[in-house]
Amino acid sequence: MIAGGLLYQYLPLETFNLFVSKDQASTQIRQNVAYGPDARNVLDIYAPTSGKGPWPIIVFVHGGSWSSGNKNPYEFVGRALSAQGFLTLVINYRLHPEHPYPAFVEDAALAMDWATRHGAEFGGDQNRVFVMGHSAGAYNAAQAILDKTYLAKLGTNTSAIKAVASLAGPLDFLPLDSAISISVFGKVANLPDTQPINHVRADAPPFLFLHGTADKTCFPKNSINMDKALRAVGATSTLKLYDGVSHVGILLALAKPLRGSAPTLDDVISFFRAQN
Repeated sequence: MIAGGLLYQYLPLETFNLFVSKDQASTQIRQNVAYGPDARNVLDIYAPTSGKGPWPIIVFVHGGSWSSGNKNPYEFVGRALSAQGFLTLVINYRLHPEHPYPAFVEDAALAMDWATRHGAEFGGDQNRVFVMGHSAGAYNAAQAILDKTYLAKLGTNTSAIKAVASLAGPLDFLPLDSAISISVFGKVANLPDTQPINHVRADAPPFLFLHGTADKTCFPKNSINMDKALRAVGATSTLKLYDGVSHVGILLALAKPLRGSAPTLDDVISFFRAQN
């Protein structure tokens, strides 16, 4: 086993997931379950191995600059969350440039809708759905929930979505000033509409924003500004900044050997349970 939190952070995520020890109080019960019509609309399901359901549900949306990544190396996330007593859905979604904006947001909404309709079939409580995302995945989740049009088109029971946790999410990033954001959003006619911060509303579900102060990929101001904007309109929002934690470090801290590097898991689970 490779040791040392710093060394872990330099491993490709696939290798990290392969070697890192997993929570034994959880297991993967289904793989590649379709939640929509596209080949990328599939998810893996993780469940606790003890206790009794129905379990509250977490939908986890991975990052990858909206143009890369897949659910497979996030087993350590699914296992960590489900070991805490949640049925956890780790999703794939359509990627840029083959599928331009807003395809990845539409897929996040579609997965949430699927959880509210089909979660009970796998031991979940489809009336208690929580949403969590890292980086671009946090954007997808926030935009899909705050902009009411996405879930409204699906006829989703939005009262079932109890809370959202954003890990290092890009949520307020105009003007476009990076190669990634320009590539993904540069051709969108209405740029302000692409920003979650422009969709804050008083009736939003409670939000938790976690961000590392050493994040040089997505600056902490994104979470700081979103927390301030939500609270300004009367919504429930909580912000926690982790001193010295990087963009990837806040995610890797979910893994069993690295939980001493940041309280990501404890903070997310405590927040979700408080809204449960």
